[in-house]
Amino acid sequence: MTGILIKAISGFYYVACDGNVYECKARGNFRKAGVSPVVGDMVSFTLTDESHGIVEEIKERKNLFNRPLVANIDKLFIVSAYTTPAPDTLMIDRLTALAVYNSIEPIIVFNKADMGSFDEFYSIYNNAGFKTFVVSAKENQGIDLLKKEMKNCVCAFSGNSGVGKSSILNALFPNLQLKTGEVSDKLGRGRHTTRHTELFFVGDGAYVVDTPGFSTVDTNEDLYSFKLALAESFPDFSEYIGGCKFTSCSHTTEKGCAVIEAVKEGKIQKSRHDSYIALSNELKNVTAWNTKQK
Repeated sequence: MTGILIKAISGFYYVACDGNVYECKARGNFRKAGVSPVVGDMVSFTLTDESHGIVEEIKERKNLFNRPLVANIDKLFIVSAYTTPAPDTLMIDRLTALAVYNSIEPIIVFNKADMGSFDEFYSIYNNAGFKTFVVSAKENQGIDLLKKEMKNCVCAFSGNSGVGKSSILNALFPNLQLKTGEVSDKLGRGRHTTRHTELFFVGDGAYVVDTPGFSTVDTNEDLYSFKLALAESFPDFSEYIGGCKFTSCSHTTEKGCAVIEAVKEGKIQKSRHDSYIALSNELKNVTAWNTKQK
C-alpha cells in the first residue's frame, strides 16, 4: 500500500491512505542507512493488522526542509498583512526564492484588505509573475479563490506572527478551529503539548502543513548551491539573464547587465532587485568549502 505520512511522533508514523490513517513503525534498515521518514513523505507500507503497519520504502522526494521538518510541499502561501506588521518585501522575496529553488510554487497573499489598499504591493508581485491575492479573512473576501488554489496539493502557509495565517485557515476550513493571536493546541504547539509537524486533510485532495515560523525556513540544500542558483530563483529575471555582457555577471553592479537595465526600464520591479542584492550580500562569503551542509 502507498500513502502520505501526515504525522511522526516518537518513532510512530501515521500514514493516510484511502481515507484511513494507519499507525506504523519503520523498518530497521532506515536507521542503518541514516534516513528516516518525515511528514509529507509518500511511503510504501504493509499492514500488520487492520490499523497498524510497517513503513517499507520512502518514495523519491520533491523537496525537503529541516525547519519545519517536512517534505514534498507543492505550494507555499506567503502571507503579509496591511499593518502589524506591514509587508516586508525582503522576507517575501527570500521565501519566493527558496520556494522556486525547491520546486515549490510561491503564492503571495495580502491579508486584512479591510484595513487599507495593497495596490502597490499587488502590482510588484503580479508584475513579477506570481499569483497574488488580496484577501480579508475578517470579511471573508477572496477566500474562495485561495481554496481553489489548494486543490490536490500539499500546501504550507508562511509569514510573520500577526499577519492572520490562522484567521485565513479558519475562514477556509472552519472545522480546524485554530486559535488566533496565540499558539494553537490543535496544531500541537500549545504550552503543554509536544512540538511536531503535522499535515491536515482539508478536502479536495488538499493537505495543509502546520508551519508556524516558516519565515525561517531551512532547506536541506547547502547554501552554496542556493547561492549559485539565486538569480534563477528570481523567475522575473529569467528573460534578461542571458543578455548580460559578461557571462560571469552577478547582476548587482556590473556595466552591461541586462537585469540592471531591465530594472531601470521598469521591466523588473526595483524592490525585487533590491532584495536580490541583499540576498547576494548575505551569501557573499559562502563558498563550497565553508557552506553548512544540511
